[in-house]
Amino acid sequence: MPELPEVEVVRAGLERHVVGATVTDVEVLHPRPVRRHAAGPAGFAADLTGRRIVGARRRGKYLWLPLDDADTGDALVAHLGMSGQMLVQPPQAPAERHLRVRLRLAGADEGRELRFVDQRMFGGLSISVGGAVLPPEISHIARDPLDPAFDDDAFVAAVRRRRSAVKRLLLDQGLVSGVGNIYADESLWRARIHGERPGKRLTRGQVVELLAHAREVMGDALAQGGTSFDALYVNVNGESGYFDRSLHAYGREGEPCERCGTPIRRVAFTNRSSFFCPVCQPAPRRRRAPGPLAGPALPAPD
Repeated sequence: MPELPEVEVVRAGLERHVVGATVTDVEVLHPRPVRRHAAGPAGFAADLTGRRIVGARRRGKYLWLPLDDADTGDALVAHLGMSGQMLVQPPQAPAERHLRVRLRLAGADEGRELRFVDQRMFGGLSISVGGAVLPPEISHIARDPLDPAFDDDAFVAAVRRRRSAVKRLLLDQGLVSGVGNIYADESLWRARIHGERPGKRLTRGQVVELLAHAREVMGDALAQGGTSFDALYVNVNGESGYFDRSLHAYGREGEPCERCGTPIRRVAFTNRSSFFCPVCQPAPRRRRAPGPLAGPALPAPD
């Protein structure tokens, strides 16, 4: 699944190539990607034809293109799902094998067209009425660490209030968006924190440092075009990223940790995997419940 830096690369590409263009024709080649549009594929095409793209925005892993008016207009919302791609192609380019929706544009860079390609079809397109600034359908998603308006203090406080494992908190879209499984493992490795460590058992300094590392990892990935473990991921020009060559933990099971030489370990994690160094990122100790003969707990010293 594309992670936030990949989605940001796509957003930037859309901003360069399609902002200012007008949709002249919409061809829906499969109904599933527009399943959330109540009027169906024909209605989706009719509602989008003639609209002018005036921006390219992102919240977490969602993209949206404001239409007609950047402040009060509607928006074309896209989620890439597991394998979705937003490609800007010349009209004469052969149709991709899994092309699902084609938008022909007037005024686009070199007369190109916008194509939504999705092999597994977990992603999709929809029109958000009045959603130019922020589509209400995704307003529940938190900002991401690269967003200038991200509230660091609120994030740190929220993590330290929760008993959940810190990796789960990094993947909680209501708390922080866009980190994703790969970058969570990389951030935790850099911060020397085990992913199962409860948020309540982290110091403020540890959470601040973890957040800083998350920004570093995501910024590095953005500079290199994102990761490319899945050959399905490409940016709007069909180019893959190269950040997978710079990973320290993810996907490196059995390879020596670059800090201490201990083999990187992999464990199952919610139908995915977690990668960590068992020495640099020691597992949290389980706290013993008091035994039946234990006396009352002594008050903590002042």
